[in-house]
Amino acid sequence: MRVIVLLLGLAPIPALSQQADDYPSRTIHIVVGFTPGGGPDITARYVAQKLTEAWKQQVIVDNRPGAGGTIAAGTVARAAPDGYTLLSVSSAHAVAAAIYPKLPYDTFKDLAGITQTASSSYVLVVAPSLGIQSVAELLAAAKAKPGQLNFSSAGVGSGTHFAGEMFKAMAGIDVVHVPFKGIPESLTETVTGRVQFFMAPIANSVNLVREGKLKGLAVSSARRDPLLPDLPTVAEGGVPGYESILWFGLLTSSGVPRRVVDKLNREIVRLLGDAETHKRFGPIGMTPRPMSPEAFDKLIRDDVETFTRIARAANIKAD
Repeated sequence: MRVIVLLLGLAPIPALSQQADDYPSRTIHIVVGFTPGGGPDITARYVAQKLTEAWKQQVIVDNRPGAGGTIAAGTVARAAPDGYTLLSVSSAHAVAAAIYPKLPYDTFKDLAGITQTASSSYVLVVAPSLGIQSVAELLAAAKAKPGQLNFSSAGVGSGTHFAGEMFKAMAGIDVVHVPFKGIPESLTETVTGRVQFFMAPIANSVNLVREGKLKGLAVSSARRDPLLPDLPTVAEGGVPGYESILWFGLLTSSGVPRRVVDKLNREIVRLLGDAETHKRFGPIGMTPRPMSPEAFDKLIRDDVETFTRIARAANIKAD
């Protein structure tokens, strides 16, 4: 009887191995925790299209917005560990781990990285009516009037909120956070001057800056952005060491066989390296950022640590 039990216990192993060798043999679903049109959706749809073409198996994007992407993450964490259910995430995935006291999944144990797909900068923008022309002038104004300047965000716990809080902390200024429902509302309030500044995603703000409706002071990345090459970085502008990046990537459930994860990684890294990908992503402010599964897992861990520190210092909690 003991021998039979042992044999039964071993039975799934060759089955999993065969599944890994045959992968993919049916439709793959990429779950997105946000509405269509945002970075996680754009990158997921591009990857889905290219994987479908390469593997001749349909790859479908499934939008399941809500709770800062945590509903979608929980769905993928509980999915069968076979590589047929993937999760497209943004920096908000790390933010959620920092501000939600209880999640329906373990960020590190239940989900595993495939690769980062792309990254994008924020632009520090102010209303032209303020007459502020540089980061140094903004800092001087904030220090001259403690607690009187406001910065907008796309909501408590959003990437724009954390980018602003990091700027506030590293610059040593006393400014007030004003959250809005989303990026469009934050941009509108900054254009009108009712809010003084905003760390706006470059894809949403580049045209407003070019048209003069917003004054761009600096970009949040470590290097200048090719979409706005004349703007310095925030670090160059007067806040040494500042860097805040909006990133996107793909995860799956942690039990997926390594051979499946490696196959996904190799193919997605390959397609992200194509000139066509750079041509598609560049005009919308995205830079392809392929990496190993381990490197992406480390990026998430490092960001969770950073965001947790910022959340505690600024007393940021999920609504």
